[in-house]
Amino acid sequence: MIINGKPNQSIVYPSDEFKRTAHISSINEYKHLYKKSIEDPEAFWMDIAKEFYWKSWSQNNDFLKYNFDLNNGPIYMKWMDGMVTNMCYNVVDRVIEKGLGDRVCYHWESNDANTYKHLTYNELKQEVCKFANALKSLGIKKGDRVAIYMSVSIELVIAMLGSARIGAIHSVIFAGFSAEALADRIIDANCCLIVTSDGAYRANKFIPLKDITDKALNICEHKGHQMIACIVSPHLDLSVSHQQNNKDINYNYAINWNNKIDIFWTDIMSSVSDYCQPVWLEAEDPLFILYTSGSTGKPKGMVHTVGGYLLYSYLTFKYVFNYTDGDVFLSTADLGWMAAHTFNVYGALANGCTVVLFEGTPVYPTPSRLWNIIDRLDVNIFYTAPTTIRSLMKFGDHYVKSSKRDSLKVLGTAGEPINPEAWYWFWDVVGDQRCPVVDNYWQTETGGPMITCFPGATPMKPGSATFPFFGVVAVVLDSNGKEIEGPAVGQLAFKKPWPGLARTIDGKHEWYQITYFQKFNGYYSTGDGVRRDSDGYYWMTGRNDDTLNVSGHLLSTVEVETAIVEHRAIAEAAAVSAPHPIKGQCIHVFVVLNNGFEFNSELNKDIKHRAREKIGALAEPDMIRPLTSLPKTKSGKIMRRLLAKVTRNDFDFGDTSTMADQSIIEELIINSSSY
Repeated sequence: MIINGKPNQSIVYPSDEFKRTAHISSINEYKHLYKKSIEDPEAFWMDIAKEFYWKSWSQNNDFLKYNFDLNNGPIYMKWMDGMVTNMCYNVVDRVIEKGLGDRVCYHWESNDANTYKHLTYNELKQEVCKFANALKSLGIKKGDRVAIYMSVSIELVIAMLGSARIGAIHSVIFAGFSAEALADRIIDANCCLIVTSDGAYRANKFIPLKDITDKALNICEHKGHQMIACIVSPHLDLSVSHQQNNKDINYNYAINWNNKIDIFWTDIMSSVSDYCQPVWLEAEDPLFILYTSGSTGKPKGMVHTVGGYLLYSYLTFKYVFNYTDGDVFLSTADLGWMAAHTFNVYGALANGCTVVLFEGTPVYPTPSRLWNIIDRLDVNIFYTAPTTIRSLMKFGDHYVKSSKRDSLKVLGTAGEPINPEAWYWFWDVVGDQRCPVVDNYWQTETGGPMITCFPGATPMKPGSATFPFFGVVAVVLDSNGKEIEGPAVGQLAFKKPWPGLARTIDGKHEWYQITYFQKFNGYYSTGDGVRRDSDGYYWMTGRNDDTLNVSGHLLSTVEVETAIVEHRAIAEAAAVSAPHPIKGQCIHVFVVLNNGFEFNSELNKDIKHRAREKIGALAEPDMIRPLTSLPKTKSGKIMRRLLAKVTRNDFDFGDTSTMADQSIIEELIINSSSY
């Protein structure tokens, strides 16, 4: 197969130079450690736990207790039950005590790339302590729930860590959700306080965060849910004219102000001490609640706990990116999503890393933005999603090649299966064929990567997430729940617990059991399809409902989409099934074109031929539909259910609160009338 004019190598090996400094430098070394982690998980994870501070370390209790079998009672898992620690202490104070207090923990860049902030670990601790004391002054205590609705900023991280320091449970809500979606999550998590900003920009779009928060709190009030306070960060230096503590503060942009609950961040932070003693928590106490989409359309509040998540976020960050002391990490993940919780905050800080946060989008104000950041801040590790990679590819190689990128050591991608063309572009153009491309698979529920490449050890197969992480016992199940050995196609499940697994859905443990354990009793069911090849590599094939049944033959949406995206005119593609009078189901593919291409009959024919040639006659789409962009969730996942409805002329889209760009709905409706 030819990709971008180059032969598609089946395996790409890490260089000898990279392997010399890698934590794990061979596949045999990986297998040795992996075997230890699954044969004696208690000993394996206890060794990791010893790297952290525990106020109380009890070896009298079982290090791991769990039940994955519904026949034996409720599902549960407990790691280090009874041991006492504090997450904030371990990822901030502990790092300072190692002599790294003057190291920059965060670089931050504004949406327009004109404003920069830098914070050291010493400064982070002071700000976190002040915010923790601010919460305490408002009556927030251990177990209370704090909602955070802010754009990507250092203040958001401070709010997370300040909550964790006093044992309050934070719930970060993506700063793009509507007022209704925000209110639903506030009420569902029973939050008593919210932290927000006056507003933010995402590229050219202004997001009135305070106005949205006000509307959400009005909804909460009408539903009988009262809030203690709303802390407002003057993120834009645009806020309000108001009187607070007998002091006038004037800003250029007026927002509504409710003296009953609204409090300015700067006011309350200036009135408290910069030291706060950590509240010591048990390992199984909740750390945060993070919402993920549910198959029913109702978001699920996943609960992650202090001890297990600490160990898993730390170790995955260290080994997935081969983190070495002093590395600088850049990720395009938004802080409202799990990838950023683990890799931009807790896992990175636990390793003493320097993290780059940027507000806005990767291609604004120019497509050079990321490459400029990498050069200016000497970024060593760059982590992004396949969607972003394909978006950057649309602009060609010029913007990338105009930068040096000589500081880069590791590239990473996750969020969805990556097509080989995007993988090779990432490896070849961005990484100059010297940076391993770490592909990994995980979920909000899992706390960290479950299937991942190890950059110094794993021979890379473009498109494969490769092998299980330590402690992860992955299996492929058939439709009856029977394990399939060797090369197999089926459903991905895990048969033993790992420390990062979410313990429950907040307040709805029965729903948790039904969603993840009832279908295949004795296993955690991911809901994702997978193929395991003859070398033991895992290839994600999409959600189990993301399959195409054509004339009784099942095809993976990922397989069809990968074939089509290899066409030079196509930037992105999404395949869905549509009714057909003879076949029962046929394939409709929605495509986004690269710059410089127009959709016409010749291109339509060529795309269909590509799918037929690559996969077979069954894979040839009956219909190709061009769009300016695909409908996606705010975490970047394609909303195929909307596209499937369009093929049926059904425009009752249901809950679209997780949709990143609502304007696409109008285009979908107009698009359907053309066919």
